[in-house]
Amino acid sequence: MGQSRRRTGRTTTTTQVTAPFRQTFNPFPPMSILSDEQVERIEEASFLILERTGIEFLSKEALDLWRDAGAEVDYEAQRVHMERKLILELIKTAPPQFTMHARNAAHNTIMGGGYMIFSMVSGPGYSYDIKRGRRSGTFADYLDFLKLAQSFNVIHNVGGFICENNDTHEDIRHLQLYQAQHVYADKCINPSARGVNSAHDAVEMAAIVHGGREYLMTHPVTLSVVNANSPLRYDTPMIEGLITYARAGQCVIVTPFTLAGAMAPITVAGALAQQNAEALAGIALTQLVHPGTPVVYGGFTSNVDMQSGSPAFGTPEGALATLAGGQMARRYNLPYRSSNVASSKTPDAQAAYESMMSLWPVTLAHANYILHAAGWLDGGLSASYEKVIIDVEQLQMIDVFLRGLTVDDTTLALEAIDEVGPGGHFFGTPHTMDRYRTEFYRPLISDLQNYDNWLDGGAKTAAERAHEKYKEVIAAYEQPPLDPGIAEALQDYVDRRTVEIMKNA
Repeated sequence: MGQSRRRTGRTTTTTQVTAPFRQTFNPFPPMSILSDEQVERIEEASFLILERTGIEFLSKEALDLWRDAGAEVDYEAQRVHMERKLILELIKTAPPQFTMHARNAAHNTIMGGGYMIFSMVSGPGYSYDIKRGRRSGTFADYLDFLKLAQSFNVIHNVGGFICENNDTHEDIRHLQLYQAQHVYADKCINPSARGVNSAHDAVEMAAIVHGGREYLMTHPVTLSVVNANSPLRYDTPMIEGLITYARAGQCVIVTPFTLAGAMAPITVAGALAQQNAEALAGIALTQLVHPGTPVVYGGFTSNVDMQSGSPAFGTPEGALATLAGGQMARRYNLPYRSSNVASSKTPDAQAAYESMMSLWPVTLAHANYILHAAGWLDGGLSASYEKVIIDVEQLQMIDVFLRGLTVDDTTLALEAIDEVGPGGHFFGTPHTMDRYRTEFYRPLISDLQNYDNWLDGGAKTAAERAHEKYKEVIAAYEQPPLDPGIAEALQDYVDRRTVEIMKNA
């Protein structure tokens, strides 16, 4: 599903949890910061990397696939050298746009074109709020984050491991999380690609929920990120995940993890050339496994702080890489994945401006899947409750901005202007009274009062208001209905697999 490409007036907002679900659409032209010549030079460098240096694939199955396709394979070094003609021919079968099918069809989303999918943060080992601080993530934390993801309609995809459930044995954590995603939410999910067992269980549980493996082959219901182990390597767990999801017809988001100065050259141009080489190799592999596999070109290029060696997020270099990555994805007619990231350790002004330095380039680049759109903190180590709310505020504002303006006889308001005349005001006009509830974006947590009223209300900061809001939303959460037979089948599967896995743990 998705909204019309026609620009509409700002007659509604998504500031209320109960607002109708609508996918964000970007009607404006994408921004291009690279000239045609620069794009060609980055591409040429990428193909030279693939042809001369090659990519390591730590999987005999992957090496066999490349060999059978005609690439030069060194089995001892586990390295593949591939010609540009082969790569370009393989990626032709990747669809430029496709629909992601949610458990609730009203939450289906379109991947590609001008459509945007905002997803929760994924991967942190810690949870954080301003009252309890940073602590090891638990399953209870995960459920609370999942409830937030389900509650806000500007969050189109609940994401994956929003925070690690460290209170569960590591070998069966994924079972607990996948079950929760299907039970507590009815949007598309982002399961892990870390190994064949995790991916296999994700596919099998999705088949239980959606009516079987045959349905999955033509209806992608999961999105899974496959990271290159930059520089120039795909490790065994990621390849196993890629192959498992591709063979099941599920969406694979191929994303090199290229931090300039560490896992990639210190120059942004060099990091982009490496990103493009790694991304194209991974995307081509999905098509070797199963032609037509829905796949997304992922970009995660930023830089490191050269004084400490720590990853740096929300930087101007990262913004430039995001925009350039969008151009490369469009060159191959592929959907594009990017992120909302920040380095700040707490939901403060730094977290907000670093996220805005991420979100506007993401928007201008026409990114289609925005992972970590809400909740990312501390360089991705923490999932923050308050940051979810602050990010939702920013995402809703972007969503309203992208609806553009309606210019017609009604919005030009000539009758109201004639009625008020010089020196009057528009507060009480029929034109205003008909629209005052819906014409402007109504903030979720931003305080628009004057100073005295703000002071009387407790002089609360944005983080404090976000803290109150997240608790309010969780308290009001309503679990989406799920067929009891499906819920029982999921529980039976989790119980059986838990026994099987723990026997070998």
